[in-house]
Amino acid sequence: MAVFRKFAVRIAGTVALVAASITLSAQQQSTPLPPANTNPQPGANPPQPNQPTGDAQGGSYTLKAFVPEVYQVFTVTDKRGHFVTGLKQQDFGLLDDGKRPERVISFTQQANLPLRIGIMLDTSNSIRTRFQFEQQAATEFLLQVLRPRQDAAFVSGFDVRLDLVQDYTNSIDKLSTAIEKLRPGGGTAFFDAIYQTCRDQMLTVTSNETIRKALIVVSDGEDNYSRVQEQEAIKECQRADTLVYTISTNVSPSRDKGDDVLMRLSEATGGRTFFPNKIEDVARGFQDIQEELRSQYSLRYRPADLKQDGAFRTIYLTTLDQRYHVRARKGYFAPKPPQ
Repeated sequence: MAVFRKFAVRIAGTVALVAASITLSAQQQSTPLPPANTNPQPGANPPQPNQPTGDAQGGSYTLKAFVPEVYQVFTVTDKRGHFVTGLKQQDFGLLDDGKRPERVISFTQQANLPLRIGIMLDTSNSIRTRFQFEQQAATEFLLQVLRPRQDAAFVSGFDVRLDLVQDYTNSIDKLSTAIEKLRPGGGTAFFDAIYQTCRDQMLTVTSNETIRKALIVVSDGEDNYSRVQEQEAIKECQRADTLVYTISTNVSPSRDKGDDVLMRLSEATGGRTFFPNKIEDVARGFQDIQEELRSQYSLRYRPADLKQDGAFRTIYLTTLDQRYHVRARKGYFAPKPPQ
């Protein structure tokens, strides 16, 4: 009987995903892609619902309807980890909080979205001997990835406290100078640094066009000073709709607890963790991130039964071709009720 139940659950899950993919396909022909400057930012982005505005005494009102939309950026790889491009909308199945989306608004492969990038370098004592390689690799990455008048980045270091040495700018000179200013020393408040950065630098980003937010963290993942817990830091990154890429500075043959922390942070946000074989290979991790940021898909849809309760909603996105793997954030936070 137990075997039958397991089989039934698998069949139900398959049917749901196939149904979801049919919904995606059906919307593809009838829904034109919106112009770039009308795209909302990632996450659920509804206008304030059912709130009349205007001159009440004059009898003129404008009713704002609750129309939520979710913007999802994701990457597809094959079994060897190579990026897969050229897939179509009907190649995917999607469940939002266990339900098919109400409507798919757009599906496209995105290679040129404006980037908002944060570079976070661990400056604690534990990485002192490796720090110069981190600085050189980070500077080279920014030289390669930032485009004039489109992208912007900031630089921070962290040990027991977070040090924002350069706020958002497109100037490579300012960014590279900021990286060179960082010096290692002290303990590590890893979770505090992640939480604060997503809260203050990522969550506050606004734009009239669709942008991609990514945080690149070079660290060993160790923490001995934070007040914030791991899950709190992860949730703040999810609220900020930020992809977190982590590059481990642990080059020993075996992985440790810090590496597990880096993996959980990246996987929960749709990013990826890189494990260089030697510290000189840190640059390769930056190169892979650069390639991935230009090899992603985007999907915008209207979820079914979205409530304004501030709850976390899971996203299950997959390809119908089992040879491929989708890497995406695990979910998002619904908007909170209007105050």
